[in-house]
Amino acid sequence: MPVDLATNLAKTRQLIASSSNIVVLTGAGVSTFSGIPDFRSPGSGLYDNLQRYKLPYPEAIFELDYFLEHPEPFFDLAAELVSDKYQPSAGHFFVRHLELSNKLKRLYTQNIDGLDLKAGTEAVIECHGSFSSAHCVRCDRQYLGSEIKKSIIEKKIPRCNCGGLIKPDIVFFGEGLPNQFHTNYAADLEACDLLLAMGSSLVVQPVGSLPTMVRKGIPRILINRERTSAHFDIELLGEIGEICAALNEKPL
Repeated sequence: MPVDLATNLAKTRQLIASSSNIVVLTGAGVSTFSGIPDFRSPGSGLYDNLQRYKLPYPEAIFELDYFLEHPEPFFDLAAELVSDKYQPSAGHFFVRHLELSNKLKRLYTQNIDGLDLKAGTEAVIECHGSFSSAHCVRCDRQYLGSEIKKSIIEKKIPRCNCGGLIKPDIVFFGEGLPNQFHTNYAADLEACDLLLAMGSSLVVQPVGSLPTMVRKGIPRILINRERTSAHFDIELLGEIGEICAALNEKPL
């Protein structure tokens, strides 16, 4: 282990030990260690599978107008994410460990895979939604995610009795974030005594701005494969799962 990484791990443990209101922000990098492929990365099975749809660009599957005309790519991705074959990684269990140690104020995740809940974390806000609920885009009838899961796994487009598409409550580009985000983030950041950002490029807004919104003097730590444009007091750069496993090796 590089000396600077070992030093930063020790500093991180000390900060965690002295904190009791930690706010954590997680992105796709945390779930990559669970084996979930990045649909934007050439060479991944999921990316290659989506290419047969001739998407104008990968992110089009999260645009409402495109979804209404071409729902197949999104539900191909959905079938991968709701299949139950992925399990929480060391990063997910690291956050759960913070919660069990009464140190976690809140987890804000940009992920839509549900692995934080599967790891047992309770104080979590799924900023970009989840597959646990859905609604008809035509009549707005509400559905439980479990009601359409079988159709999704079987690669069938779920439709309401009215004929409308049933859209899982995933936040698409241009849609508002869940009310839970808006009603909690200001108070959480005010109470925050340590901020951890894990596995995120911090590009997608408004969630990506959370690290810049904590009070002055509050330490901020980045656990990521690469640096971001935001300033952090400590940067733990490398494989996120390995770093979190190392942090979990010693009592927090």
